[in-house]
Amino acid sequence: MFDLVILGGGPAGYVAAERVAAKGMSVVLFEKKELGGVCLNEGCIPTKTLLYSAKLYDNAVGGAKYGVNTREVDFDYTRIIDRKNKVVRKLVAGVAAKMKAHDVKVIKGAAMIEGRSQSGITIAVGEEKFFAKNLLVSTGSEAFVPPIPGIATAGQYLMTNRELLASKECPRSLVIIGGGVIGMEFASFFNSLGTEVTVVEMLPEILGGTDPEISLLLREIYTKKGVKFNLGCRVTAIDGNRVEYTDTVNGTHSLEADRILISVGRRPVTAGFGLENIGVQIHKGGIKVDERMRTNIPNVFAAGDVTGFSMLAHTASREAEVVVNNLTGRRDVMRYNAIPGVVYTNPEVAAAGHTLESARAAGLDAVERKLPMAYTGRFVAENEGVNGLCKVIVGREHGEVLGVHMIGNPCSEIIYGACMAIEQEMTVTQLEEVVFPHPTVSEIVREALFTAE
Repeated sequence: MFDLVILGGGPAGYVAAERVAAKGMSVVLFEKKELGGVCLNEGCIPTKTLLYSAKLYDNAVGGAKYGVNTREVDFDYTRIIDRKNKVVRKLVAGVAAKMKAHDVKVIKGAAMIEGRSQSGITIAVGEEKFFAKNLLVSTGSEAFVPPIPGIATAGQYLMTNRELLASKECPRSLVIIGGGVIGMEFASFFNSLGTEVTVVEMLPEILGGTDPEISLLLREIYTKKGVKFNLGCRVTAIDGNRVEYTDTVNGTHSLEADRILISVGRRPVTAGFGLENIGVQIHKGGIKVDERMRTNIPNVFAAGDVTGFSMLAHTASREAEVVVNNLTGRRDVMRYNAIPGVVYTNPEVAAAGHTLESARAAGLDAVERKLPMAYTGRFVAENEGVNGLCKVIVGREHGEVLGVHMIGNPCSEIIYGACMAIEQEMTVTQLEEVVFPHPTVSEIVREALFTAE
C-alpha cells in the first residue's frame, strides 16, 4: 500500500512525487511515455532550445548594428534539431535521477483506475495491481485538432507541435492556424530561419487575453520581419497542403505551404484511464477541483493541465505543491492572481495579473502607468532599433499593484518580481522604496510607477 499514487510524470506529477517522497511518504508514479511530460518532451524545453538557436542567428545576422561584422552567417538545421534532442534527453535523465534519489517507484506503462474502497484506490498496469491511500491525477493535455473538413486526409502536410518539433527539415513555407502563444513562438523560430510564415487567426488580434497594446506591438514587429497575418479569419477546409479560410470582408481565400501547423489550443486528457470508475467530476472538459486541488472524491486530487484551468508548467508545479502540503498536514490553497505568462518570441512578452481591461471588468477601479523600455539604459545598449513597452496596472484608491505587462528582452527573467509584488499586495509606494540594480532592464518596472496615469 503506497501513500500516494500519481498518474502522469509531467511538471505536476514529478514535482509532487519528489516533494511527497522528501517528506517520508511512499509514492508510485505511472507514466506511459517519458518523464517530464509535454513540457519537457514536446513543449516548453524543446521550443525554447530552438528559439535560442534562432536568437543567436538573429544576433549574428544583425551584428553590424553593434559594430560586429561577420562575413558569412549560416545555420545548420540538423544540428539545431540534434541539440534540441540532446537537451531534452539530458533533462529527462535529470528528472529520472531525482525520482531515483527520492526512492520514487516509477512504472512506465498505461495505468488504469480500477476502483476505490474504504481501504484505498486500486490501479492496474496490465496484470499488475497497485494500491494507495491517495491518488493524484496529472495526466496533462493534448493538442486540440478541430474538425475542419479535410484535416484527416492532409497527411504529411499537417502537423501539431509534436510532429513539427520532431521534423528534421526546415520548411520553405509554413501556414500556422492559430496565433496564440504556441503559434507565435513557432512563427518566431521559422521566420528567423527564413521560412515564409503566414498566421491565420480567428480572433481580431494575436495572443488572445494578452494586453491588447502589447499584442499589437508584437504583431507589428513581426509584420516588419516578414510574417503575414490574416486576422478575423476562420479556416473552412484543408486540402492537402492548401488551407481555405474566410474573412468578414473579402470572402473566401486559400493558401498553400510546405507544412501546416495546427495550434488552436490544448485540451485536458481525462479519458482512457478509468476516472469514471470512481466517479470523478468533469467540468468544462477538465477535472473539477477546489482551491486545495481536491476533486469531488475523497483522497483524490488533480493538478496540472488536466484541470483545464491554467495550462502552464509552472502552474502545474505549484498546484502539485499545494497537493503535497495538504497531504502532509499543512493547509495550503492555490491562488491564480499572479501566475506569470511568457511568450518566448524575439522580443519576448511577459505578463502577470490583471490587464486594465480585465481589472475594470472585475469591478476594480484601476489605472495604467506605462513607459517605453527605452527609458532604461541597459535596454537601449542591448536592443538597437527595437521597441519595447512596460505597463503597470494599479488600483486608483490604494495604489496596489494589480498587473504588469511587458514586451522586450529579457522580460521573461524580470516578470517574477512583478508576481511577488502582486502576490504580496504591494502598493506603488512600497515598490518605489525597493532599490533596483542599475543599469538593468528591470528598472523599467520601478520607473513606470512614476509616470502619470
